Amino acid sequence: MTTPDHQSPAPQPSGPTTKDRIYRSPMGLVAGVLLLALAGWISIDAMVNSEGSTPWQALATLLVVAPLVVAFTIRPAVFSGEDRLRVRNPFRVVELPWGEVASLRSGYTNEVVAKSGTKYQLWAVPVSLRGRKRAARKTARWEAEQSGRVSRPKGMGGLGGFGGGSGTDGPVRAESDQIIHDLRLTLEAREKASTAQGEVTVRWAYEVVVPVIAGAVLLAVLLAVG
Repeated sequence: MTTPDHQSPAPQPSGPTTKDRIYRSPMGLVAGVLLLALAGWISIDAMVNSEGSTPWQALATLLVVAPLVVAFTIRPAVFSGEDRLRVRNPFRVVELPWGEVASLRSGYTNEVVAKSGTKYQLWAVPVSLRGRKRAARKTARWEAEQSGRVSRPKGMGGLGGFGGGSGTDGPVRAESDQIIHDLRLTLEAREKASTAQGEVTVRWAYEVVVPVIAGAVLLAVLLAVG
């Protein structure tokens, strides 16, 4: 039995590879934890210190409120992978192969547009108009310094003083706009890769919807019974 003199090289992935990234809203996470703690404290207090049907009503209300708080604050996330973009919104999970992404838009909201024309909002990447204004001011100061109209004040032995100057090395983007910019770069790099093709899939978040419906039904029954 003969053996080959050399092994054939392993197939290489098409297109450049990218590192997987997860984008979430820090403020959303903080708000979600605080709201859950508040809702839990109020509900537990009502269940422990109340009589009659009130403890059950408090439990039913918690079943409705807690999943909704999680859905709109903690749950949203955007997963940017090598082959696809996964968008986890409050009630749906959308997976888009990069080959099916037409564009990423940033206006009053951030959204991804599939080649079919369907738009999906990126709940995990909210737009901050205040952040955009702050970034625009820093960029304007930097451009003025570059053109020589404004000189950066010197201090501490000429190492740059406190106050004054843009404090940046180039144009500045708001955080959400920077995320969209990064996603666009990934789209440009991966949209033609053979492994980044396929169909867009949408899945409902039953883990959120079912508890909310169950809690709402239970609360309605308890209120009707009195």
